Amino acid sequence: MQVVCRASLLVAFSLSLCAAVAAQSTAKPVHKALPWKQYCHGEVGFCFKYPSSWSMLGEIFNGNGVVVAPPQKQERALWDAVTVALVIPSPEGDEDPVTIDQAIEKAVSSVRESGQSVETLRRQERTVDGKPAQSVRLHYVEKPTGREWIEELVFVEGPDSEIYSVVLKCAPTSLAVMEPPFSRIVDSWTLPEAKPAPGATDEDAPPAKASAAPTAPSMSAPPKASTPPK
Repeated sequence: MQVVCRASLLVAFSLSLCAAVAAQSTAKPVHKALPWKQYCHGEVGFCFKYPSSWSMLGEIFNGNGVVVAPPQKQERALWDAVTVALVIPSPEGDEDPVTIDQAIEKAVSSVRESGQSVETLRRQERTVDGKPAQSVRLHYVEKPTGREWIEELVFVEGPDSEIYSVVLKCAPTSLAVMEPPFSRIVDSWTLPEAKPAPGATDEDAPPAKASAAPTAPSMSAPPKASTPPK
């Protein structure tokens, strides 16, 4: 009788031990969220967040934008990167404002001039910080080098009919890694409020958004990118 009891206890202990091991093996590891930092352009006024492990590569579009990118081993011209900029300023005088559709057509034409086999993979309307926007994804082959690129361009209409852009340029093999942080950069981007009309009082103007102090960009040259025209 004692032998039977001992055997039963051993079986029960073995089953509980197996269950504990199985529970530990199936438990998903907890991934700590990576910290992000914020950049605010001192003159243009837009702000966005990007991973703290990324670097600020430098200015672009005559100082109206910046380039950020994760650390990479290849030469700088081949880096996957994200460009954030004011690409078309507000119209002056009797000028007609440039629409987002026109900005996209100019950008696609610019890419077509520098690449071959240009293919539009996706185009859709969206909003960024409550403002009308459109995104377009292109695939092309660079003529001089034969290198394949994916460009995802998001154009946003600002409060004074200016056009901003957030552009991802990466190798097709890097898209799965680069797209999630790029989407978060776009979602974190805030635009300046509309300027008050001439003669308007402080009470008429919308409240200003709080922003972080501008981060001093690196003076290193940004990678060559087929980004929207100036």
